[in-house]
Amino acid sequence: MAGLYFEDFSVGQRFEHLVRRTVTETDNLLFSALTMNPAAIHLDAEYSKGTPFGQRIVNSVFTLGLLVGLSVYDTTYGTTIGNLGWEEVRFPRPVLIGDTLRAATAVLSKRESQSRPDSGIVVFEHRAWNQRDEEVVSCRRTALMLKRPSA
Repeated sequence: MAGLYFEDFSVGQRFEHLVRRTVTETDNLLFSALTMNPAAIHLDAEYSKGTPFGQRIVNSVFTLGLLVGLSVYDTTYGTTIGNLGWEEVRFPRPVLIGDTLRAATAVLSKRESQSRPDSGIVVFEHRAWNQRDEEVVSCRRTALMLKRPSA
């Protein structure tokens, strides 16, 4: 199913995303390696035993990407031109290997683009929780969205 066009969004609209995702050891290892992040807290199980978490934690940039990814099918699949920025990114709790994340999105604001008549700007608030209903990540994302094509 295609995403929504600029006109389809309304301020205050909320999406409870049905797709959930369990984070695996492979996700964390590959993402950390691909992004050149050698931090022991992500990769070294023995080192991580001595941290406040007692185990490896998932790379936070992966967590942010997964949060936004969980929202795509319901909101911006095929209708976003691009992300304009992320603000107020928060990680109130770490994501652990084996956690299953679910996400929700709210539309905070929208406005016409001043430079592109075929698009508008939508500000989303994304949040994700683990299987224990603990919030693990949130952000505001500004996206440039296509307007519905003229018939």
